[in-house]
Amino acid sequence: MKLTRIGPVGAERPAVLTLDGQAYDLSQLTSDINGAFLADHGVERVRDALIAGHLRPIDIAEHRVGAPVARPGKVVCVGLNYRDHAEETGAEVPIWPFVFLKAPYTVIGSNDKVLVPRGSVKTDYEVEPAVVIGATASYLDSPDDVAAVVAGYAVSHDVSEREFQLEYSGQWDLGKSCATFNPLGPWLVPASDVDVSALEPTLLVNGDVRQRGSTKEMVFDPAYLVWYLSQYMVLEPGDVINTGTRPVSRSAAPTPHTCGRGTWSRCRSTGWARSARRWGRRDGRVRRAAWGRHRRGIGNRPGRGAAAGGAGRAGRGIRP
Repeated sequence: MKLTRIGPVGAERPAVLTLDGQAYDLSQLTSDINGAFLADHGVERVRDALIAGHLRPIDIAEHRVGAPVARPGKVVCVGLNYRDHAEETGAEVPIWPFVFLKAPYTVIGSNDKVLVPRGSVKTDYEVEPAVVIGATASYLDSPDDVAAVVAGYAVSHDVSEREFQLEYSGQWDLGKSCATFNPLGPWLVPASDVDVSALEPTLLVNGDVRQRGSTKEMVFDPAYLVWYLSQYMVLEPGDVINTGTRPVSRSAAPTPHTCGRGTWSRCRSTGWARSARRWGRRDGRVRRAAWGRHRRGIGNRPGRGAAAGGAGRAGRGIRP
């Protein structure tokens, strides 16, 4: 089964799809698919209701599909988690996960329009499997304990603005947390229904394959990542973990950082999830005044001179 949320932004209704493609309304079980629902054994209750025949069939064909989980408390991301991605950036394969955060408001529906921010010239795209947390996790004893706290998995589209990320700050927040920068879904697949060791996330842009990989190539598998993160932060129900991506193929993209109005991107993973979205630009004039300081050499730009020393990996131009 697959959990999803349908309807206008801010008014989504919870639903479930079965393997035969039939959708059922979950409103009698919950008002939304969120952290509270997942923490209250929501996935198990949906499965029991399906088996018992207690759910009302609905038609969702003409409805917008929202993110499969309501706004998460946090979106935790892992960079350089594929060996060939580390090699692409010129970095060593990490000995521990490289972690950063995205703002929760970046999460949108899988088919919603991605808005390229004002002044952007390097908006970029990546597909990755996402873990959705179903129970509070803090100081887990080992990766063997992770199954009890994971609700399921979804396809995540990690969008970045590379100039904002790598050239305007010693941190990555500016280029990672622009509005609409994390399409998610279209559905949440329960952990018991997924062989996470054999997923093949794929991304196409205007019909050209830009990424295709396998979770078998991961440096740190999802169970290890959840265990590791629980040693440093409290993972709460509804939180999303983007588990990393393989390199983007540039052979089909002579000008790779030009996503904008008219661009279509599609993400999929091993047949159980796929999505498509349009790209557009925010209205209004481009504002460059604040950024001009950097171009005149005032202020620190990561990766240049003394500023690089305090910028860590970001200062060396490594991208997730």
